[in-house]
Amino acid sequence: MSKRIAALSLAAVAAALAACAGRDASQTGGNSFALPSYSKSIAIIATLPEDTIGEELPNEGLGTVYDAYWKEKLGTAKTALGGFTQTSYSQALGFPPGTKITLTNLSQSIDHTLDVVKKIKGPPAKFPASPTLSMMAHGNGVLGKGYASGVIDWGQSVTVTLSKAGTYLIGCYFHYKEGMHTVLVVEKNATPGPEGTPPAQ
Repeated sequence: MSKRIAALSLAAVAAALAACAGRDASQTGGNSFALPSYSKSIAIIATLPEDTIGEELPNEGLGTVYDAYWKEKLGTAKTALGGFTQTSYSQALGFPPGTKITLTNLSQSIDHTLDVVKKIKGPPAKFPASPTLSMMAHGNGVLGKGYASGVIDWGQSVTVTLSKAGTYLIGCYFHYKEGMHTVLVVEKNATPGPEGTPPAQ
């Protein structure tokens, strides 16, 4: 069984069963995506619960994306977006203000955080080489400048409210230099960016 399938929450597995019974993502309220499968003739469809950010190392299963809008170019881990998704693979994130988000650690054995690196006005997304991040929780559950989720144990979740509109660079305290950082846009009608590609198996 792949780490990705093992790391999904019970809610996502229940949604997968619902999809097999003929319900689509619009009925379950989430984002549909296909899970990796060992058989080329079998496709498993699951749903990441609505208003959820999944996180794990890019090489665990989320992969990376080079997003032209954010001026992310092919070349180095510093310029790729990785480690955070609203759907299936790494992407820039987008939610309307006031949304209460569930941050879910999809890893099977690795702890992560979600820290606000800095607030920006728009592209390009210039990630600092060595930002000051925290493994201690800051922000009282409200995302904004200086927010840190604290350690999210593998397979666990925490919640955060996106009450402050803006564009944020976010990253993981433990794995920022391993390419675990992306852009989070909090504004009316915001949607996630294009997905990346999964890592080679």
